[in-house]
Amino acid sequence: MAEVVLSSLLPVLFDKLTDAALKTIARHKGIDAEIKKLQKSLVSIQLYLTHASQMEITDPSLKQRLNDLQHLAYDIEDVLDGWATDAMDPEFKQEPEGITGKVRKLITPTCCTTFSRTTTMIAELDDISTKLQDLVKEKDNLGLDNLGLKVEEEARPRIINNNRRLQTSVVNPSSIVGRQAHKDALVQQLLLPADEPCDQNYSIVPIIGMGGLGKTTLARLVYDEQLVKDHFDLKAWVCVSDEFDTVRISKEIFQSMANQEVADFNRLQEALKDHVKGKKFLLVLDDIWSESYEDWETLVRPLYTCDPGSKIIITTRKDKLLKKLGYNPLNKQLESLSDDDALSLVARNALGVDNFDSHLSLKPYAEGVVKKCGGLPLALIALGRLLRTKKDEVEHWKEVLNSEIWRLNNEDGILLALRLSYHDLSAPLKRLFAYCSLFPKDFLFDKEDLVLLWMAEGFLQQATPNDSTEEQCLGRKFFDELMSRSFFQHAPNNESLFVMHDLMNDLATSVAGEFFVRLDGEAKKDIGVERLKYHRHMSFVREEFVTYEKFKGFTEAIKLRTFLATSVGKVESWRSCYLSGKILTDLLPELPFLRVLNLSNFKISELPESFGTLRHLRYLNLSRTRITHLPEKVCNLFNLRTLILFGCDRLTKLPNNFLNLKNLQHLDVRDTLISFQMLLEIGKLKSLQISLSKIDIESERGIEIAKLKDFENLYGKISVVGLEKVQNAIYAHEANFSEKRLSELELVWGDELNDSRNDMLEKEVLNELKPCHDKLIKLKLMSYGGSEFPKWVGDPSFLHLKHVSISGCKRCTSIPPLGQLSSLKELFIQGLNAVEVVAFELFESGRAFPSLEILSFCDMRGWKKWSGAVFPRLQNLEIRNCPNLVEVTLEALPSLNDLELVNCDSGVLRSLVEVASAVTKLDIRVISGLDDVVWGGVIESLGAVEELSMHSCNEIRYLVKSDADASKILVKLRKLEVWHCENLVSIGEKEEEDNCRSNLLTSLRKLEVYNCKNMERCSCPDGVEELTVSGCSSMRVVSFPKGGQEKLRSLTIWNCRNLLEKEWGGEKTNNRSSMPMLEYVFISDWPNLKSIIELNCLVHLTELFISDCENLELFPDTLKSLKKLEIIRCPKLEVSFPGDNLTSLKELIIRECPRMDASLPGWVWPPKLQFLNIGWLKKPFSEWGPQSFPTSLVELSLYGGGEDGGRSCSEFSHLLPSSLTSLQITEFKNLESVSMGLQHLTSLQSLSFEDCPNLKKVASHPQQLTSLHHLTFYRCPKMMDLPEMLLPSLLSLNIWYDCPGGGLKERCSKNGSYWPLISHIPCITIQEFLNMKI
Repeated sequence: MAEVVLSSLLPVLFDKLTDAALKTIARHKGIDAEIKKLQKSLVSIQLYLTHASQMEITDPSLKQRLNDLQHLAYDIEDVLDGWATDAMDPEFKQEPEGITGKVRKLITPTCCTTFSRTTTMIAELDDISTKLQDLVKEKDNLGLDNLGLKVEEEARPRIINNNRRLQTSVVNPSSIVGRQAHKDALVQQLLLPADEPCDQNYSIVPIIGMGGLGKTTLARLVYDEQLVKDHFDLKAWVCVSDEFDTVRISKEIFQSMANQEVADFNRLQEALKDHVKGKKFLLVLDDIWSESYEDWETLVRPLYTCDPGSKIIITTRKDKLLKKLGYNPLNKQLESLSDDDALSLVARNALGVDNFDSHLSLKPYAEGVVKKCGGLPLALIALGRLLRTKKDEVEHWKEVLNSEIWRLNNEDGILLALRLSYHDLSAPLKRLFAYCSLFPKDFLFDKEDLVLLWMAEGFLQQATPNDSTEEQCLGRKFFDELMSRSFFQHAPNNESLFVMHDLMNDLATSVAGEFFVRLDGEAKKDIGVERLKYHRHMSFVREEFVTYEKFKGFTEAIKLRTFLATSVGKVESWRSCYLSGKILTDLLPELPFLRVLNLSNFKISELPESFGTLRHLRYLNLSRTRITHLPEKVCNLFNLRTLILFGCDRLTKLPNNFLNLKNLQHLDVRDTLISFQMLLEIGKLKSLQISLSKIDIESERGIEIAKLKDFENLYGKISVVGLEKVQNAIYAHEANFSEKRLSELELVWGDELNDSRNDMLEKEVLNELKPCHDKLIKLKLMSYGGSEFPKWVGDPSFLHLKHVSISGCKRCTSIPPLGQLSSLKELFIQGLNAVEVVAFELFESGRAFPSLEILSFCDMRGWKKWSGAVFPRLQNLEIRNCPNLVEVTLEALPSLNDLELVNCDSGVLRSLVEVASAVTKLDIRVISGLDDVVWGGVIESLGAVEELSMHSCNEIRYLVKSDADASKILVKLRKLEVWHCENLVSIGEKEEEDNCRSNLLTSLRKLEVYNCKNMERCSCPDGVEELTVSGCSSMRVVSFPKGGQEKLRSLTIWNCRNLLEKEWGGEKTNNRSSMPMLEYVFISDWPNLKSIIELNCLVHLTELFISDCENLELFPDTLKSLKKLEIIRCPKLEVSFPGDNLTSLKELIIRECPRMDASLPGWVWPPKLQFLNIGWLKKPFSEWGPQSFPTSLVELSLYGGGEDGGRSCSEFSHLLPSSLTSLQITEFKNLESVSMGLQHLTSLQSLSFEDCPNLKKVASHPQQLTSLHHLTFYRCPKMMDLPEMLLPSLLSLNIWYDCPGGGLKERCSKNGSYWPLISHIPCITIQEFLNMKI
């Protein structure tokens, strides 16, 4: 790796050594001769390294020498950057004396200057020269001859694996797993009628993917298919491999098709042209690496004479050639195997069987292997075969699973397949790929962010050292190159982000070497203190609490350039991560050579001024932190090129001297509180690209918008608010929006529409705000006051526009011709009250919406008629609050599957369901005129509906009529929700008390009924698996088919206060026993319920929740499958738990049950209990005797219930088992101190006190509670002091509400007396009445 990095880095050093400023300084100091010698040595080294970068270096000593050379190159660059940074300091530039005096300032010691230099320029140069000469003197040991390479065994050229060319079409189909669907689709594509371009008779069928994915295998399957053999007149298979030898390939094609050989290439092409003339051929070109369009043209030139319908299958890892041929690689990527198919492939190769049914002990490890290989067939086969000799040795399987894949004995399999792709990269691409080892598996890459990181590290400088725009373009080009070679893939469900296959991540880690280190569970590197000084780039995965101890040793890593916080998968906005303040104050300032610092998504509220000492910093990412301001010293970071403040929603301003950051090129202030006026000044920085999310127009004439002309590099997403204030369209014209590279544009006028709003002026303003048509993806127009839209809204030149939203435009009488937008996928129209008719104006000249998938109309109060539209791909339609729409005449909606209607006329519902036969999900709310008769007609058109939700349809009494034809009514319905239908009597028109099995709604699996106040009976159809009945005040009977509800798994009955008790006891006891599959029961607020003892027979019941059942007395005593039990506010329930009969119970909550007495000797705790939440029972805890809690109990919450409990924790310490990791003490109103009674809780990690009004003291001996990580006080107003002995191990300290007096808040502040004791804690919250937070 070192030779690759060096061959890329040395050109950058040459540029810096020839810099004019450096030459001037060197000449005045008399060290220009030494610098020239340095240049000469570096040239010689580069020649060697250019050669070495194409080698496989295996000798350890040679590798180490190369590493030493790489470290020296890093040191040289750091020194040169230091000198250049000194020269940028304004204090240096402002000195009046001549160049000699300025040079003297650079090269004299710290004691004589204002610069924080620790050595002179000469001393630094001497140190570099000495190290370089030491390495040059060791050229013999390096394998060098006059700095040229000795070709030896240890440093041999990369050997081409000729076996790759022996790949043939022969295949054993029985050995292939999981490719049947891909094979069928490919065969179908081959057999389709000719669809070739008009200038050729053959078409290309690509199979693209990373190495080892099974591209060749799939091609073999198709090639060997009998239908394919019969379809084509001629067939040929050629393995191309990495050398695209046109002569060889042509000979093999002709030999396969004609069984002849021709030596002369010209005669060969003539013969091939004649042989394929008028014949339909299939040609497979396997494993193509070439990107040359010219070579391709030469190869296929004779094939034009073939019969139409001929096909050429290409398998490749790279898509560049295909792009040149006009194919979209995104649609041709071969996918990895599914988890089930991958598991079967492992079983076949490891055990010789199709599954793990007979080897269940090995299955968990096999599943781990599947995850490790990420569905890559080659890897699965290789690891399966590796395990084949150890079929039943669990430890061996475990060892293989936990090993790094590169350490396994598999040199000819996975390693070789993926390393081939790596070795085909250029040196710069190899370096960029190695950098990706810093990111964990499943990381979501943003292309632009990664390019900015590469720029900051200096990886893109070799070609364009002085132009950031070209540098950024180069980075994008490099990324696209890696993408085209399958090093990256599009992220699932988000084409704007990218992922790296797990094995590619492993490859990056294996080639990265000692310069890169990743701190996470996957990167199992030995990070000893003695090795830290060698690391240049470091990353770590964010955790909820990141401590100073994690990085304490990195104070030795003084040459570190990268401190990068990363994440696994999507970063959820609700997730909180906390970073120890000591990392900011004590660690980072000790890393003076940092170039990249990413602290995003941490709850950081303040940065120390010492950040200003990070003079080499190029990239600073503080996005989604809690900072309110940046320290003024940040303006000393003269090298800073990228500053990301996105999502810092408390940040209100930038430092006063921000304009000192002359090299700043990328500033992201989206979703901050920084004013537009402040950004206007910053926009003066040369070459600065600003990402901002919002521009507020505040002046009376709205002239601010004109100043956007100064933001030449504005790009991305922008929202302009307050456009009603713009008094002259010229201002909008000067903003020059047509030249901005905007992907998302939101234009907002004021909500209030009055006579002062000039509709013609607003149309002119909107017309001048036309954005660049080839960049825009999303457009939102809000509260526009014009009566019509300018022509650009809906103009078909916006080829990439996918999302349009128009809302609150109350004067507009028509909708623009949006149907002309070829890429439009989502359209939202809201609050256009003046629109009465929606017809052909949506799609001028009758053009359809070719791509539209989601369409929403909301709050269109004046809308009456909708006709004439064509929506071939519409999937989701919403019409909400359009009460006057009565006439809908549309053509068929063949793709519509989700329909939502709210506050509309029933005629709209009727019309739409008649033309949308494919609807699977229907949501209707407040539909006027929807009575039983109308609904009876509608329901006949819902044959495809699988989910039906009805809200507030108050005219319907029955959902299904008694004379309904069961073969036609809701035959596919699986989920039914009914909410607030006040006149609904029952689901079916006739539901007898002794309900027989019905043939209606037989497909229903989930039934939910909420707040239907007149519904008296709910008969559950046979086949329902989940039933919920809630808030039905008249409900008296919930009945089930005779013979039982055999499929019911979940039952919820809530707040049905008139439901008869006989449904669960007394007269009919067969209901429970006839629900053999019931797993979940939730019962609340059922006054008539007295007994649930019949639940004893439910052998699958795992979760039971009972609350607010005021008359419940009898409880089941044998629930062996139960895992979670909650009983709250059941005043008559008296239970003594036989723990032996609750053998599976893990969670138990019992509160506010005054007749239950846990202090009785007969009370036996379940043997597997892990979580216990208990309180407000018959006796206070102080009267409980010793308890025999199981050792599995780890979380305990005690609720004192007002006056319960003693003054000291020692009075109830006998209730606290030593196994606890979490203890919560709530409402112990007499509790005053906690000093004794906790000493035996050696595993305790979390301790919380809530509503303990007299608690004053919490203390512990230093040797006690050493595992405590989280300490919380909630409404404990008399707590005056922090328990100092508990602070060292804490990860979080939280004091909420009624914060005590005694100056605790001040003592915990940055300058307070407690700060030295708590500054290491990542999460500190001191919040008094929501007013203060640290």
